[in-house]
Amino acid sequence: MEEIKFINIDGIKVGHAQDIEAGTGCSVVLCEEGASAGVDVRGGAPGTRETDLLNPVNLVDKIHGVSLAGGSAFGLDAASGVMQYLEEKNVGFDVGVGKVPIVPSAVLFDLTVGNSKVRPDKEMGYRACINSENNDKDLQGNIGVGTGATVGKFLGPEHSMKGGLGSYCVQIGDLKIGALIAVNCLGDVINPGNGRILAGALKEDGTFANTEETMINSYSEKKNVFSGNTTIGVVATNAILTKSEANKIASMAHNGYGRTIRPAHSMFDGDTIFTMATGKVQADINVIGLLAARVVEKAVVNAILNTSTMYGYIAHKDL
Repeated sequence: MEEIKFINIDGIKVGHAQDIEAGTGCSVVLCEEGASAGVDVRGGAPGTRETDLLNPVNLVDKIHGVSLAGGSAFGLDAASGVMQYLEEKNVGFDVGVGKVPIVPSAVLFDLTVGNSKVRPDKEMGYRACINSENNDKDLQGNIGVGTGATVGKFLGPEHSMKGGLGSYCVQIGDLKIGALIAVNCLGDVINPGNGRILAGALKEDGTFANTEETMINSYSEKKNVFSGNTTIGVVATNAILTKSEANKIASMAHNGYGRTIRPAHSMFDGDTIFTMATGKVQADINVIGLLAARVVEKAVVNAILNTSTMYGYIAHKDL
């Protein structure tokens, strides 16, 4: 099994745009030839667009891009810029009078970071697509949708740490599969190899509070921690998948969240994973699924290892 760049998956382009001063951004994953796609939303507070189309009972078979953005529900507007970019390239679902690009989207909450009045919009989504044309690197950390991401928020923003965007991709024979994940979770991020916390809620003395134990010890308290959560991402592969299989892969990929985020899928997170399959290589769906969980796991950890201290939130490498 060889580690490769996420952008080396056949037919996949990745672009990012961000406003560093405002603390927000967006990332796009494009497949102009069209990709079989699925989605699995596990968190209780999602912000999404066009996910119903990915249900196997519905008509559209292919998507042409995914938009991941900050800005909470406002950030869904970035997908309009992706649609504009693809329409200009005559890419989309043919409806007779033109082609409609199919661009599902998910957003994370970063309004408490930087300037809450600046959010990813149509222009930023379009700019991310333009940037995809010359992107030859797996950019990670404080980039794109990960710009304003933070983690470990159960005790409030003053006890949180910096999150970010991570990726990881592997190749086995002709099969390629990778994940691009924006980590902005309520819980702590764990090193699955040794169970130690990499980033999360901090106590006053700078040590980890351990979010799960803190929540258990305060089980009787009603707590509103809707202060900015959600981990979102894309698993892309060159495998041949039907729509139903792509949805199953998205479901299996959530195991990567379960291995690295504690707790995952809370009522205050909108945890979402999309699958995009370019349809080049035949492979066992069970193998694709287990690899999907593995690359998500690695991408979550990479997001934490590659981020830098910003906006008053300390990063793992500066602890």
